[in-house]
Amino acid sequence: MKKFILSIFALAALSTVLPAQNETPAKFKLYGFIRNYAVFDSREVMAGTDDLYFYMPKDEAIIGNDIDNNQNPSFRLLSLTTRLGLDISGYQYGSMKLSGKVEADFYCKSGSTAVLRLRQAYVGLTWDKLGAKGENSILLNIGQTWHPMAVDMPHIVNLETGAPFNPFNRSPQVMFNYNFGKTITLTGGAIYGMQYLPVGPKSNTDMTSTKSADYMKYGLLPEFYAGITLRPSSSLMAKVGANLFSIKPRWKDAQGSLSDRLTTVSPFVFMQYTGKNGFQVRAKTILADAGEHMNLLTGYGVSKVNTDGSWEYTPMRSTASFISMQYGKKWQVMGMVGYMKLLGTTEDLLDNTRYWFNGSGASNFTQMFRVTPTIAYNLGKLTLALEYNLTGVEYGSDMDAAGIVQNDLHWVLNHRILTMVKFTF
Repeated sequence: MKKFILSIFALAALSTVLPAQNETPAKFKLYGFIRNYAVFDSREVMAGTDDLYFYMPKDEAIIGNDIDNNQNPSFRLLSLTTRLGLDISGYQYGSMKLSGKVEADFYCKSGSTAVLRLRQAYVGLTWDKLGAKGENSILLNIGQTWHPMAVDMPHIVNLETGAPFNPFNRSPQVMFNYNFGKTITLTGGAIYGMQYLPVGPKSNTDMTSTKSADYMKYGLLPEFYAGITLRPSSSLMAKVGANLFSIKPRWKDAQGSLSDRLTTVSPFVFMQYTGKNGFQVRAKTILADAGEHMNLLTGYGVSKVNTDGSWEYTPMRSTASFISMQYGKKWQVMGMVGYMKLLGTTEDLLDNTRYWFNGSGASNFTQMFRVTPTIAYNLGKLTLALEYNLTGVEYGSDMDAAGIVQNDLHWVLNHRILTMVKFTF
């Protein structure tokens, strides 16, 4: 009996040792940066994070004697968005390799104090040496990271990194990538909104525009993405993809469940060329159906009321595009030209009271542009940058049935001067 018990313990100990022989320990790398901004604006702006995350200048607010009440210059000096992260790599269990990232920054404010918030937290599972020649691989990312349509950003140093001319979204997701060698990658998966959310009615009786995760939660469907990446050479890359987004702006009233649903599809195209001496050009355009969950300045409204009490919806379509360039290493010149235009809703709106727009911007504009010439000087891991940001918005009044303003069209310009000091470690 004693020998039998000892044999059981020996087998148990062996079973714990054998799997360990197939494991490779993980490696950890701490990284981050300390970043300081100083910002001047020539007028009042619509922006978040103490006006650092800039969307658009405010429309004219004419008071007595033709004075524009929003023509107020302002200045800010802030150390928000200082970042800390941990990269995990090298861990392997059998043929499966695992990596991960945990990243946070001082972004949100509680009173006058910045507090730490989660940016990214995901695990990556990799299987390589697949296919007949062993050149293919699979990468499965699970957790919160960048939306596939947002990840390729323009060459600028400001906090919003191109939004709203480029999608901006980090969300929990399950994203599958199959790499055919180094030339083709197929990507697909599901995304669920957390910080970047769609808008909709606050309640069945209150038509106030409100961002909420409930529209996805009760819609019972995540956002879906599918795309392809092509790398014909080491200097060229192109991406084509689209997201499918389906929500329920209302899901229940006093009579019971509602069949309301808004489903949109937004495709995009991205191209990048990389040359010598740090030269790189990027260009992206997206045709957005709504898209507020990607931080685009769009929305949707009601097109019909059905006899059962449910509503049918129509999205605001828009284009958002940018082209950007960067050159140099120690001395860098860079910049972006962005353009966005509202194209109108796919069907006529029933009325103007049941129309919800991204609350980060104003809905009474037709088009906008941004130009951001920038110069940066790199002293090792210390970067000093100066950016001039010219943003123009064409505002109007009297929105028509397609959600486009028609009268009193006029341009409003904001001149932003931004300096950045950043130490990366």
